[in-house]
Amino acid sequence: MDNTIKAWLFDILNSINEIESYFLDTPKLFEVYQNDLRTKRAVERNIEIIGEAMSRILKEDKDIQISNSRKIVDVRNRIIHGYDSVSDDVIWGM
Repeated sequence: MDNTIKAWLFDILNSINEIESYFLDTPKLFEVYQNDLRTKRAVERNIEIIGEAMSRILKEDKDIQISNSRKIVDVRNRIIHGYDSVSDDVIWGM
């Protein structure tokens, strides 16, 4: 596997771990997430990173099979380009 792709996969893993870290000291409940603007923005940013890295991986190697990769990229695009239509339900459902 190409080192560039490995770097993007590492970025994805780091972003996933960062999202998980937001819920170490608080319950992982939708209502808690919904009422915490800082956490919401931080989660959205990490989803943007995950989606961008996924998009780059798919462009670099079309043979790579990653579950839900298209959905991940689509959610990233919705956050970036349709910021006014992003709902907490969509983000929480990721």
